[in-house]
Amino acid sequence: MNAMTTPPLSTTPPPGHVPVMLAEVLQMLAPRDGATYLDGTFGGGGYARAILAAARCTLWAIDRDPAAIRRGEALQAELRAAEGTGSSRLHMVEGGFGDMRALLEERGAPALDGVVLDLGVSSFQIDEGARGFSFRHDGPLDMRMGDTGPTAADIVNRTDESDLADILYQYGEERLSRRVARAIVAARAQEPILTTFRLAEIIRSVVPGDRSGIDPATRSFQGLRIHVNDELGQIRSGLEQALEMLAPGGRLVVVSFHSLEDRLVKQAMHRAAGRLPGPSRHDPRSIQARDEAPAFRLLTGRTLRPGDAECRANPRARSARLRAIERLPVADTSDTSPTERRP
Repeated sequence: MNAMTTPPLSTTPPPGHVPVMLAEVLQMLAPRDGATYLDGTFGGGGYARAILAAARCTLWAIDRDPAAIRRGEALQAELRAAEGTGSSRLHMVEGGFGDMRALLEERGAPALDGVVLDLGVSSFQIDEGARGFSFRHDGPLDMRMGDTGPTAADIVNRTDESDLADILYQYGEERLSRRVARAIVAARAQEPILTTFRLAEIIRSVVPGDRSGIDPATRSFQGLRIHVNDELGQIRSGLEQALEMLAPGGRLVVVSFHSLEDRLVKQAMHRAAGRLPGPSRHDPRSIQARDEAPAFRLLTGRTLRPGDAECRANPRARSARLRAIERLPVADTSDTSPTERRP
């Protein structure tokens, strides 16, 4: 980072938004002047603002939430005013990061020097009761990150009991998923389930509290949210495309918040860096696998976690996990060290 060319942009995020592990994200991404980056999950714009303030670079930002796009447009105006230019180094794109290749190619974006992804739901979405993400605020049972497709109410009121139980188990890791699904089906037979408070009440009636202090509705709400937004599908597609779009020396930095997300990130990065077990030595494909040097190296040998001070200041950071990987320069593809590299 070059302090002499740092643009005069405030690094203070908007009220209600605290970007998680911001210092670690910037350290791993290492923004530099003249480079091009992608924030695939703009949200409140905390990472985007920090990247633009760290270097005189170009940033593309994607989000499927129209409210996030409006926040980005406000940041564009702020950036133009701060730099006294008629154009902005920030380009906002509405859509899912799982479609990043098509979204950027149709806009003529160059190869990327870095990509950052902050997975899961944003603070703005959780805190806005009308979005229906949280059982702590009463509102319509929506849960969509965008404004199209079936809502959580559609899923809860139309899905058969067996499939509903599978959703809660696979995506929410709810051990009592069949009990919850049975209770939901019985309740909706009396009247449709349309609000977050009503759904949470039904779940709590059959799922006892435990010593963790986690609300009994937490896992089921997570499962529905992930299903409604196809979050795991977006992650698989987004990771594959991000790795393909990185220029030599480009870096992918991902912050995840639960094991389902982190498992996909770990597998994708370890596979790209040649750290996953290869095929059996009896499999002819193993000959080819040994001859192909990995094109990436891990920047984080182990997942990074937020410090105690950050967790105290921002409890939502407690479950965060950061992983990063770098595409090797063409001349250095023999370097496959899995150890963490300090930018």
